[in-house]
Amino acid sequence: MTQPETAAKILRVASKLFSEKGYANVSVRDICRETKTTPPVLYYYFGSKKGLFDQVARENISMGAFISRLAEASSLSDPKKALESFTSTYLSSFPEHAFYPGLYLRDSATLDKESARMVSVDLEKIRKMALRLVEDLLSSGGFKKTDPEMATECLLGMLNRVIFQHIHFSKSSDRESYTRFVTEFFFRALR
Repeated sequence: MTQPETAAKILRVASKLFSEKGYANVSVRDICRETKTTPPVLYYYFGSKKGLFDQVARENISMGAFISRLAEASSLSDPKKALESFTSTYLSSFPEHAFYPGLYLRDSATLDKESARMVSVDLEKIRKMALRLVEDLLSSGGFKKTDPEMATECLLGMLNRVIFQHIHFSKSSDRESYTRFVTEFFFRALR
């Protein structure tokens, strides 16, 4: 196995183990056993268990591609169609792998600070995109006068509930039906 293949294998295995068991419950020995490597090899590539965890978190938590899809979907000139497209894209392509709870569990059950920062930055980008869509609908007369910040929070809350149910409780959902329902409900509420 080449050096890049070895590092990639260590990352894959560590990601799986951290996701399943949490950071505190995975040892370097566990990772080495599954990758058929030794601790010095792991330390060579990642410096430490924490360095490996940080790399795993960076790769798994980045939602850049999702944010790009949302930006493209919401760039339509018709504000209502842009919001419908945003909702559909949000529900159909949310990066489920980004939120393996085990990646957040450290020695205590608190969110790793770097992971929390990364998630916060990405979620803020999404919130601002949704806010812009709501503001566009307000300025075009598509919505009655309302607080755009609160309307945005309501929209994202509805979308996140569907995603949460799907990811964390394996609740099957017809995302097309949810997309239509959330969009129509939101529009009726704000007309």
